[in-house]
Amino acid sequence: MNGWVWFITAGLAVVIIALLMKVYLLKKSAREIKTAFIEKTEKDTNTLIHISGHDADMRELASAINSQLRVFHQSRQKFEHGDLELKEAITNISHDLRTPLTAIYGYLRLLKTEDCPETRQNYLSAIEDRTKALKQLTEELFHYTIAASDTEELPLEKVTVNGVLESCILSYYAVLTQHNITPQISVTDKKIERTLNENALSRIFGNIINNAVKYSDGDLAVSLTEDGTITFSNHAAGLTEVQVGRFFDRFYTVNTARKSTGLGLSIAKTLTEKMNGTISAAYENSIITIRISFP
Repeated sequence: MNGWVWFITAGLAVVIIALLMKVYLLKKSAREIKTAFIEKTEKDTNTLIHISGHDADMRELASAINSQLRVFHQSRQKFEHGDLELKEAITNISHDLRTPLTAIYGYLRLLKTEDCPETRQNYLSAIEDRTKALKQLTEELFHYTIAASDTEELPLEKVTVNGVLESCILSYYAVLTQHNITPQISVTDKKIERTLNENALSRIFGNIINNAVKYSDGDLAVSLTEDGTITFSNHAAGLTEVQVGRFFDRFYTVNTARKSTGLGLSIAKTLTEKMNGTISAAYENSIITIRISFP
């Protein structure tokens, strides 16, 4: 009888020791997860949590936390990138708005002391020119705010892309010729119909043509193929692939063409994506190519 008691006692002791070891290892894994989690969230690191224990549940917990850490790291990077972009945007907008305002204020002061009618008229013309520039900048900001708003839904209807594209080119023809740009147009005879917002589509085309006016070396080719792909291309020897790659960034402007907030193509991208389309920009052999496609 005593043998059985000792046997049971020894078995219970082994079980208790095993349980204590299990609890110890679980607590050790929990401490490792806690320490690593604090380190990963406080420091800018992409490393993940690793534990020394082999318990399946604790490893599953570490894996689940690692999944959330990946999301956290991505969100933090987006936030930091957005914060830097916002600071750069504020600097750019402040510069773009302050320049015409400073000029207007200076000409107004000169007007107070100028008696010559001809000179006064020159000052007034300069003020009008700066006011128009200021109006254009504020309108770009307004249109971007509307385009980027998640609450602003675009009413969609069946639109003939051929007609919208041709009308838009026609409306900008005078501007293009003023800059010695004769557009080469190739539009398919096939009727390309898509479910879009006509006003938004016109703004997309208009913003791209405005971009060509800024950067073109004197040419612009526009095409619409039978599969519905719209392409705008022009020579721009003064640019680089990196600059063209940033065309769709909010508030980005190439230094040689700081006449806007840099929102034109960003608005085009936002509107295109709102209508489930795709837009891209490429730069090869000194040629900018902007390509749009709608499903």
